[in-house]
Amino acid sequence: MPGRGAVRAVIFDWGGTLTPWRAVDLREQWRAFAAELHADDPAVAEELARQILAAESRAWQRSREQHRSARLEDVLAEAGVDLAHAGLPAARAAYERFWEPHTRTDPVVRPLWERLHADGVRIGVLSNTLWSREYHRALFDRDGLLGLLDGDVYSSEIAWAKPHAAAFRAAAAAVGVPPDSCVYVGDRLYEDVHGPQQAGMRAVWVPHSDLPAEQRVEVDVEPDAVVESLAELTGVLRRWGTPTTAR
Repeated sequence: MPGRGAVRAVIFDWGGTLTPWRAVDLREQWRAFAAELHADDPAVAEELARQILAAESRAWQRSREQHRSARLEDVLAEAGVDLAHAGLPAARAAYERFWEPHTRTDPVVRPLWERLHADGVRIGVLSNTLWSREYHRALFDRDGLLGLLDGDVYSSEIAWAKPHAAAFRAAAAAVGVPPDSCVYVGDRLYEDVHGPQQAGMRAVWVPHSDLPAEQRVEVDVEPDAVVESLAELTGVLRRWGTPTTAR
C-alpha cells in the first residue's frame, strides 16, 4: 500500500466475522424473552414478541440510515416493556440462552490473534450491537480470548454506530493506534469497508455472510483486500508490513 506505514492494529467486527455467520429467526429470540416474562398468557407474550421485534427493526434502520446507536434497554422500552418488571432478569436470561450457540467464536480466531500479537500487532473489536460491553466481554472471556484483546468499543456505549467515522476513531483510540495504521476486518461492505475507509483505515472484507435484503445497503466501494477466511489475514498483513516484518 503506497504511502502507508506498517499495520500496527487490526480491529475486527464481531457478529458474522469473529463468529461464523448463521441465519437466525429473529422473532424467536423475542418469543423466548416474552414467554418468560408472560408465562401465564401466551397471547400476550406473542404480541409482545411482535412489538419488540418491530422496535428492534426500527433501531437497526436508524443505525443504517442515521448511524445512531441503540441499547437493548432502549428497544425494550420503546416496545412498552417495564424495565422494572420483576421477571425481567429471567426473561433476559432466556434471551441470552437463545443466543448462546450463535455467539461462539470461530476456532480460527485464537491462533490468528496469537500470530498477530507475535507480529507486534494490537487487536481490537468494534461492533454494532444492542448488547452491553459487559456481556460481550463475558463472551470473549468464555472463549478464552479476553486476555488477547487490546481494546474494544461497542456501539451500545457510544453515540454513533458504524459506518460513522467517529465509531472507528473511538476504536482506534481504544487500541492506542492512529486510524491510518489500523486495518478493519468485517463482513459488510457498507459498515465494514466504506466506514473504516472514510476514517482513514484500510479495510479487509470477509464475504461469507448471507445478509438478508433488509440489512444490505448498496455502496460503491472497493476493499483494500478480500479474504475468504480469517486464516488468510496474516498473509495480507505481512505483505502490507507489520511492526515485526517491517524491521
